Order: sequence, then C-alpha cells, then structure tokens
Amino acid sequence: MGQSRELGRARLLPDDDQGRAAAVAVLRRGGIVAMPTDTVYGVGVALDAQDGLPRLFAAKDRPLDRAIVLLVADAEQATTVGVLTPAARLLAECFWPGGLTLVLTQAAGAALPPILTGGAATIGVRLPDHDCPRALARVLGPLPVTSANLSGQPDARDASDVLAQLGSRLDLVLDGGPARGGVPSTVVDCSGETPRILRAGAIPPLVIAETLNAAGFLQPGDWHAVPPDRRQ
Repeated sequence: MGQSRELGRARLLPDDDQGRAAAVAVLRRGGIVAMPTDTVYGVGVALDAQDGLPRLFAAKDRPLDRAIVLLVADAEQATTVGVLTPAARLLAECFWPGGLTLVLTQAAGAALPPILTGGAATIGVRLPDHDCPRALARVLGPLPVTSANLSGQPDARDASDVLAQLGSRLDLVLDGGPARGGVPSTVVDCSGETPRILRAGAIPPLVIAETLNAAGFLQPGDWHAVPPDRRQ
C-alpha cells in the first residue's frame, strides 16, 4: 500500500486500488472521505451511513437547505434515484461521463432522505469522468458528494487545498493529484417540461442550449431558460 500519514484527524492515501478499498471501508463505517473528481475535489459519505449526511453538512458548514448531488457509477445507476426524461437522456448521452449535473424528479421508491435533497422532490445526479468516484459508487451505490471546501470558500483543486480547509474534519483524503477540470459542473434542471440551466460550469451553457434546441427540447422562445450572464 502507498504511504499514508496523519494530518490532523484525516489520513492521506494515494488514489489507487488500495486507497479506494480503504475509502470504501471508511465510508461503510460512516466516515467522511475526500476524493478527486473530473471537475474539483469532492467530499462524500455513504448514502446509507447513519448520521453520515449530518456529519457531511457539519464538516463543510453547509446550510441544511442546500441539496447535495449524488455521483453514480453509470447511467443505469442514475435511474435508481431519478427519472431520466427524454431531454435528460439526451444530455446524459451527450455529456456523461463529464461535468454535467442533471436535476431529476426522484424515482418512485427511491426514498431519499430530505436532508440530501433539501426537502425537494428532485435530486441532482452526475456521472463523473473520473474512475475514483465511479469505483466507490459501484461498490456503495449512488454517493452523496459535494465540493471539498468550506461553504462559500474557493473550490479545492488538489489534496493540499482539501487539507487546508477540511483536514481536521475528515477521516480520509484520497490524493489523485491536481483536479483535471478545476471548474464545477454545469447544472441543468430536467424535472420540468422545459429544461433550465441553473448554473454555468464545466460545459458551456450555450452548448447545452444548442444541444437541447437541435433535438426540439428548447425552442427560441425558451431562451430565457439560459440566464443572460450564463450564455457564454
């Protein structure tokens, strides 16, 4: 196994097979793990861990009304927690795996905890273009993951950034080097009749809008769905 070292309460391990196995064990015990993704570093817990989500919110000083996204191992796993509408399926086919979060109506029987969704009937889902979170989700199921920073502070782009902000609040950090993207995901709400771009990010909103428009899901009169400051 790669070298580990104590940093406050968190362990630092390489993002390799043994490091991921250790992460699975920590997550199963209800611990908090930071990990590399294709956008920025994320921090997560197991969905079924007792008190895992409250610990995650507390670690980040995150307001309880802000929902947390689920990272999934593949598109099929996404259907266990959310309803993929035709527009959502199109976007998933075009931009997954990658920096796109889809806000979906919760799937029947998903029974997601209200603290995860902010009390909403929707859930944000993303299939990342990085082996680490996909491997963890493949073992543990859809994984609640949010950016590995204190709420309102800059995103963490490598393990040292994570440790500087959250090191004493985590159980394990997987070090995969600098994040490849460095920009959070674009967020598109596909829970309603017309998809809406909620946040600009890794995938330019204009590209999203053009993809939807070409397939007939976003008409010229729906251009208001892309806020003026997010059309670049």
